[in-house]
Amino acid sequence: MSRSTLIRSLRRTGVLTSVALAMAVATAGPAAAHTEVEAEGARALDQNVALTFAAESESGTAGISKLEVILPEGISPEDITYDEGPEGWKFATTSRGYTVSGPKLAVGEDVEYVVTVRQLPDAKEVVFKTLQSYSDGKVDRWIELEEEADGDGHGHGHPAPRLELKAAAPGAEPVSPTPTQAPSASASPSGTASDEPAAKDSSAEPAADDSKDDDGMPMAVPLGIGAAVVVLGGGAWWLRKRRSGAA
Repeated sequence: MSRSTLIRSLRRTGVLTSVALAMAVATAGPAAAHTEVEAEGARALDQNVALTFAAESESGTAGISKLEVILPEGISPEDITYDEGPEGWKFATTSRGYTVSGPKLAVGEDVEYVVTVRQLPDAKEVVFKTLQSYSDGKVDRWIELEEEADGDGHGHGHPAPRLELKAAAPGAEPVSPTPTQAPSASASPSGTASDEPAAKDSSAEPAADDSKDDDGMPMAVPLGIGAAVVVLGGGAWWLRKRRSGAA
């Protein structure tokens, strides 16, 4: 092979390699971004487990400002405690899970935060569907299950963070549900709320006096009056009869 032919061949090979590399980078970029959850050695029914979540940025123009997690069955929002996360970010529970949010991060900056779960469910794996919001309003929905996450067949789906669990330790049992919020201090001693009328307690009321008529007058009064009228009437009749006999 002549020198000129070799040079042309190397140049052609170099161009093809560059094109192939560029295509690989372009196609791999979106697939590489994802969210993950980790808990080293996690087992079903383990208690007070620290879960580390990592969410990669997909935007080239806006920073991540909020993550909303939808909790799997067996974990309630009250079971989650926030440990640490980006500076200035706050934790809040929702009806279906929780959010961590705060000042927008720098463009391209990823998020990592840690929460503690009171107890993991008795399952082989748990899935934490996540909505990842950016400062420009864009939302990445990392909610697809394993069978849905293949996308176009090249790994371009949006799989939800998934944590595989080892079998529960011998003797491990579910703990009682997390207590709900304590009753307000303004509750009445009987247990009813202060703005709710308490049920009447019939035992606390004096027994009705059967000796009273409808208007509250003792029954003995009309009976006495009636007896007096009868006596007086009888006396008057006797006197009239005696006078007529004497005449």
